[in-house]
Amino acid sequence: MTSIVFLRHGETDWNRQRRFQGQQDVPLNGVGRQQAKDAARNFPYAPAAIVSSDLARAHDTAVALARYHNLPVTLDADLRETHGGEWEGMTHGEISASDAASFAAWRGSHRVRPGGSGELMTEVAARVVAAVNRGLAQLPDGATLVVVTHGGSARGAIGALIGLPPQQWRSLGVLGNCRTATLVPEVESSTERTWMLQALNA
Repeated sequence: MTSIVFLRHGETDWNRQRRFQGQQDVPLNGVGRQQAKDAARNFPYAPAAIVSSDLARAHDTAVALARYHNLPVTLDADLRETHGGEWEGMTHGEISASDAASFAAWRGSHRVRPGGSGELMTEVAARVVAAVNRGLAQLPDGATLVVVTHGGSARGAIGALIGLPPQQWRSLGVLGNCRTATLVPEVESSTERTWMLQALNA
């Protein structure tokens, strides 16, 4: 059956420091590069296509996988992480110290913009789902699309694709570095396709 496999990028120094990365182009660190190689070597799927965020941490993770399967990587800026406004580059502790009320509000609601001018979760999900659908449109039925992206953007897209209301998306948690989430059709026909979550943080 057709499937979508979301793969989060490997570790960066900012992940380790608990910084809000957002759309800053932070590279993989040594651990992240090894995670990407290990994920590629042990990947349990046979992808027909790989699409990736154009940020280096995702792109380099995608390239590691693509080499094992002799596939190109299609870059799509719509797969980027949530834009975090003024919080990008700050640690969670720094945000809590300087903007505690807004940080708590953002963590508790999908209707709050991070860092004042960042993206709503629903806006992120809409662009990621659009990118996923573009990727699926290029594949034959029964193929596997691998989407290499980021923690927040993957969570929103998964929630939207399986039909959860936005206020429940945070209950999915965030993918760990180089962990996957797999979606398969709950209903698949020539006129309709709905998705269910088969595996999370694998």
